Amino acid sequence: MATELLTSTLQSFIKIYFYLLIVRVVLTWFQTMDWANQITSVLSPITDPYLNIFRSFIPPLGGIDVSPILAILLLEFLGGLF
Repeated sequence: MATELLTSTLQSFIKIYFYLLIVRVVLTWFQTMDWANQITSVLSPITDPYLNIFRSFIPPLGGIDVSPILAILLLEFLGGLF
């Protein structure tokens, strides 16, 4: 019973965090919009610590940050384990 609750909670957390990362990445395409900057300022403290792990060993390629791809793939892998 307790392990099912823990597994369910962890799956929900991973799913929510996955969607937050997707929103954060999509909002980078709208950097000139004021509404996007407001949402990004809320999401950045939540998502950037996780993304910074990947940014530390994957530098931007041609000015494009590809670290979110690996971060999202790892979340998907972890979500599949539970």
